[in-house]
Amino acid sequence: MIEVPAGRVTLSDRRTERSWAVDVGAFVLGAVPVTRGLYEQVMGAWPSTAHGDRLPVEGVSWGDAVRFCDALSVREGLRPAYRVPTDDADADADAPDWDRTADGYRLPTEAEWEHACRAGTTEARYGPLDEIAWHRGNSGESLHEVGGRRPNDWGLHDMLGNVWEWCWDVYDPEVYGSYRVLRGGGWFDEHWSCRASVRRRSHPTLRIDDVGFRLARTLPG
Repeated sequence: MIEVPAGRVTLSDRRTERSWAVDVGAFVLGAVPVTRGLYEQVMGAWPSTAHGDRLPVEGVSWGDAVRFCDALSVREGLRPAYRVPTDDADADADAPDWDRTADGYRLPTEAEWEHACRAGTTEARYGPLDEIAWHRGNSGESLHEVGGRRPNDWGLHDMLGNVWEWCWDVYDPEVYGSYRVLRGGGWFDEHWSCRASVRRRSHPTLRIDDVGFRLARTLPG
C-alpha cells in the first residue's frame, strides 16, 4: 500500500461538459490492483476460469469488490468500512453504509483515484502510454500481470490500462440510478480511454473480463 498525500483534483465529465474541484485528504492506496491470488486467499476462489496468481482479478461486480474489502478487513483484524444490507444478489445494486471512520479496506472515491493517478501531474497521462499501461495497442488483447509497466511518481502501477477499476461513487443518480464509476481503461481499450480524466459507468452487478478494483484505506485522524 502507498500513502497518497492530500491535495485538490478537478474532475470533469464530457457528457455534461461539467467540471468540479474536490479536496482529497491523505489516504493509502494499493500499489497494484487486487490480484487473483489475493482474491482467492480471501474469498476461496476467483471468478475467472483463467489462471495466474499475479494477474489482476476481473469478472468482479462492484458488490463483489465491496464484500471483498470487508472480508479482508475482518481477516486482518480491521474494522470493516461497509455494512452490506443483505447477502442476496440484489445487494450489489443497494448502497451499503460506509463508515468513514473505519480503518478497514474500501474502494477509493473517484476523486481519490484521479488524484492518485495523476501523482502531481497535469497531463492526460503520467508518462508515455506504452511505458505505463497495457492497452489494445500493446496488450495482445489479453490481461497482463500487475506491476509490469512503469509506475507513476508515487509508486502506483497500472493506474491506466490492464483493468478498469471500480470506485465508490455513483456516476449520476438522476440519470443512471445506481450505476457506479469506473476509472483507468483496460487491456481492450483504445488509447483515448486510457487517460486520467476518463469516466465510465456501469451497473454495480456487472461482471466482465476487463473490470477489477484496487484497495484503499482511510488514514487515522
